Amino acid sequence: MKQISVINSIEVPEGYENEALKIRDAYIAYFKSKPGFVSSTFYRAINANNKFNYVNIVVWDSYESFESVVNSGFENTEGLNEDNRKVLGKGFPPPIKVSPGQFEIIRND
Repeated sequence: MKQISVINSIEVPEGYENEALKIRDAYIAYFKSKPGFVSSTFYRAINANNKFNYVNIVVWDSYESFESVVNSGFENTEGLNEDNRKVLGKGFPPPIKVSPGQFEIIRND
């Protein structure tokens, strides 16, 4: 099994930082309850010129584990999974914008 990293680049407008942190923490608590969750790391940009001022990386033990948590989210525009949770970066309300992506490690130096 190959681990998968779900990397969400997030644009959080000024004044929405606490809301973004609260939502992220609630999702990580949910993910921790699911099989295959490995870890999560949340980053804040130190350069004010970055388009994405936050990055959240969630690691799963396999693509299959990731998919089992978000599987039905792929099939509908709201991104709702079987637990009625918004996934695929859709759990943050506007004006917060999320650009989600899934990556596998090809080099680890």
